[in-house]
Amino acid sequence: MAISKSQIPFTAQHYLVCGTEECERNCQFYCNDCHQPMCEQCRDVHQKSPETKIHEVASYQQRKRQLPEVKCHIHVNRYVDMLCEQCQVPVCSKCATKDHGGHTFIDLETVYAEKCAICLNEINKIEEYFLPTSQDLLKSTKNDSTEIKKIMESLRTSIRTAAESLKSMVDAVTSDNIKQVNEQEKSLLQLLNAQEKKYNHYISYINKHVKKFHGYLFSKNLQILMSEITKNLKIDSIPVTTKPVPPVFTAGQYSKEDVTKLLGRVTVPDTKPEVREIKPMETVSTQLKSTEKHNKQDREKSAMKQTLSLSSSVTKVRQYTVPGVDSVYLISLCKSGRLWASDGRGNLVHTDLQGNQLQKIQTSGGYEGYHTVTQDGVLIFTDKHKKVIKMITQDNTMTEFIKTGDWEPISIHSSHINGDILVGMIKDGKAKVTRYNKTGEEIQNIQRDNIRQELYSYPHYITENINGDICTSDNYKQAVVVVNKSGKYRFSYTCQGSSFFLPNAICTDLLGHIIVCEGYRNTVNVLDQDGQFLSLLLTPQQGMKGPHSLCVDDENNLHVGQYITKTVKVYKYLQ
Repeated sequence: MAISKSQIPFTAQHYLVCGTEECERNCQFYCNDCHQPMCEQCRDVHQKSPETKIHEVASYQQRKRQLPEVKCHIHVNRYVDMLCEQCQVPVCSKCATKDHGGHTFIDLETVYAEKCAICLNEINKIEEYFLPTSQDLLKSTKNDSTEIKKIMESLRTSIRTAAESLKSMVDAVTSDNIKQVNEQEKSLLQLLNAQEKKYNHYISYINKHVKKFHGYLFSKNLQILMSEITKNLKIDSIPVTTKPVPPVFTAGQYSKEDVTKLLGRVTVPDTKPEVREIKPMETVSTQLKSTEKHNKQDREKSAMKQTLSLSSSVTKVRQYTVPGVDSVYLISLCKSGRLWASDGRGNLVHTDLQGNQLQKIQTSGGYEGYHTVTQDGVLIFTDKHKKVIKMITQDNTMTEFIKTGDWEPISIHSSHINGDILVGMIKDGKAKVTRYNKTGEEIQNIQRDNIRQELYSYPHYITENINGDICTSDNYKQAVVVVNKSGKYRFSYTCQGSSFFLPNAICTDLLGHIIVCEGYRNTVNVLDQDGQFLSLLLTPQQGMKGPHSLCVDDENNLHVGQYITKTVKVYKYLQ
């Protein structure tokens, strides 16, 4: 189908010509009544003509778009040209009189023009702001990538230089030690050679005496025999010498940390990344800003995931004390540098990392994972006695949020992916995990696997992995039970090779690791997101006694609370 000149978009890089017959001049104007592009001269003629002088003529960019010819689906011989205000549907003139009596109508061409204007405005925003700004940011990102490669190569060079320097120092110390050993060897051998000569001389002296006494035995001159024996009976004593004491080598005592101190370490500065400058645009929608922020966070997390891995050792970076509790059974971190912590007696305390108590409430919770903090900073916790879920907003208002019916809620987790709320529940020996949306509407129940076997017995801690898997610590089953976001069973981890496994608190991190406390052996175990055992992160040999609460903060540090103390230890476990 041929495209008329009036259908060419104003953004096209095209030489527009006047729509008047036999006129080839440049098009600058548009008659909204005739839907005809025209040059300046033809516009003047058009506006002076008696038939068309009342027509609306605008610049080509501000023209009204011609309404497409669309036939009415009821009256197929007529075209829709009006919009019913009450019904908000396009209609033809016959529809207006027959089916929409008493309704008011708007010229559909006007509505169409308004919608086209909105589209053009959005196109303008995209072409004038979003596209060039994104291209500038892309260029900036590529420049940063080049710069990062230079910096990293410089770091590698510095690391090699430091290693070469230490190697030279090691070679020098080794050479000095070997030289000292050589000198000691020479001195001791000289001493032993002198002693050897002394004993050889003495043996020669003794042999001479033996020969002389043998001669006396065969002598027939008694006078000589008697006098010589009497005179020569005295023999010099055996020379006394000392056994040399050789030197010993005492090996140096050093650790990996000592070598790191000598060679230096690579660290990430404790500064917030500088946000790339984006030119302001007042008309950018709030939704777009939110999406951009979310995408930026995803990009930052993705970039961080590519550089992080599980370290071969953990480093304790700090510790803090939680006031108002007897022990620390559960920690829920807030983004403001504060946290909620609970003990086994229902004490739930709001505190900062300096140990200052901000708020304290009494709950029905015990050693289960019964509280969590949403992305908006709202505390949500279960009341298993009243069978409700309560919330405390940032202005300290407490309300009942969700009623769980006959089911007793014992554990809870607020999703960092979509804000859903996951609740572990029990009733009459049965157990399940229920998913609610942000508004408290029940949207999913997970109770049995694909062969109708019960998945849970006592899901007392619950969390969600980066892939949407629901990870549950089940004390009675002595297992970590994992299902996907649809509720389909994936795997259970039961500490193979052991007859007893007591999982407690459970959390996940940026890399999808599943981290779980094991109370029977006082260890912290790390699994991958498919349930494969990776390592014992913390053990009693590292001072771990009664680990019971876990969480990972925004700096990828692991917070570990113990039920025998109210001190929380913080470890760096990723490198």
